[in-house]
Amino acid sequence: MDSRSSCRGGRSRSDNIEPDPLNPRQTVLHVAPLNSVPYIGPPTPHSYTASSPAKKNSETVEKVGPAMIFLPSLSTREEWNNAVAATKVGVALTGSAAMGKIGPVVGPMDIGESDDSYFFRVSLPGVTRDEKEFSCEVEPDGKIVIKGVTTTGEKIVCKNSQIFQMQSQNLCPPGHFSISFQLPGPVDNQQFSGSFGIDGILEGIVKKR
Repeated sequence: MDSRSSCRGGRSRSDNIEPDPLNPRQTVLHVAPLNSVPYIGPPTPHSYTASSPAKKNSETVEKVGPAMIFLPSLSTREEWNNAVAATKVGVALTGSAAMGKIGPVVGPMDIGESDDSYFFRVSLPGVTRDEKEFSCEVEPDGKIVIKGVTTTGEKIVCKNSQIFQMQSQNLCPPGHFSISFQLPGPVDNQQFSGSFGIDGILEGIVKKR
């Protein structure tokens, strides 16, 4: 049969091809779509997108990032309920899940390195800056040892001849502490410079050996 026998009335066979009827015994394949978005319906006068010029011009909404609410340790149930209700979409913890300290933590640090030196920064909130109580030692192998005293978290505070009984103690409790960590390599501990600022951040630079 030549190619001419496959045409009738000037129309090719491919023009008259109809899909085969569905075989009821054939397994139906469930294939997940490559991409899908929820249908939200046609726009209305009150449904503006974040990029809508009309929304930007008519109203500027200030959004707050992740946040925490601090409540006194002796809060009433009514105060707690009101705070939780105000957050609407917040997360509330009670009991043992809320027993951890939520104040600033003593000891988080960053370490940096240049061609000839190491740099470190340590967070020490509530730590006294008195040289008699605070020390930072650098050992030749690159070990840093910080010793000091925290002055926060007391139950009773005396300020300006007044006595305050603290309603919460979320900061680090008072007492002696030590922090030690290792720099990436050995150092010349005779070439060390450091500063402990009023912001509670200790910074130090030490030359490599």
